[in-house]
Amino acid sequence: MSDPLPDPATLPPIRSARPAQTAALMAETGLTEAMLSELVHSFYARVRADPMLAPVFDARIRDWGPHLEQMVEFWSSVALMTGRYHGAPMPAHIDLPVTWEHFGRWLSLFRATAHEVCPPEGAAHVIERAERIARALHMAIEDHAGNARGAAPVLRPGHAP
Repeated sequence: MSDPLPDPATLPPIRSARPAQTAALMAETGLTEAMLSELVHSFYARVRADPMLAPVFDARIRDWGPHLEQMVEFWSSVALMTGRYHGAPMPAHIDLPVTWEHFGRWLSLFRATAHEVCPPEGAAHVIERAERIARALHMAIEDHAGNARGAAPVLRPGHAP
C-alpha cells in the first residue's frame, strides 16, 4: 500500500491545481519549480545553439521570453502535475519540417541537460516524459504528413478507422 498524500494545509506554497500530488512528486523526484525553470532555460540555450535544431526553432519563435515561460509551465504540468499549462502542443508542432533524427537530437540535448540540472530520480522522471512526448509528436507529424500526401492514415491498435 502506498503512503497517503500529505495534507495540503501542511505543504509549502506551490502554484498547483493539485498541491498534494505536486508535493508528493517533488518529494519522490527531488524536482522543484526552480529546477524545472533552470532545466528549460539551459536546455533551450543548447537548442538555440544546435546546428540541426536552431533553424527549426528560429523559423517559428520570434520572442523567446514568453516561449520559455510557456515551456516552464508545460514542464511544471508534465513533471509535477501542477496543471499550470493550458496550451495545445499538437497543433503547434504538426507542420514542423522535422524527422526522427531531429527528435533524437532534441532528446540527446534534453537528457544531457536533465542529468546536469536534476537529481537522478528527477532526471529519470523528466526524461521518461520527454521520450513519450517525442514519440507522440513524431507520430502525429508523420500521420499529418502522410495524410497531406493522400496516404492512408496509420491505424494504431485500439483505434477504429
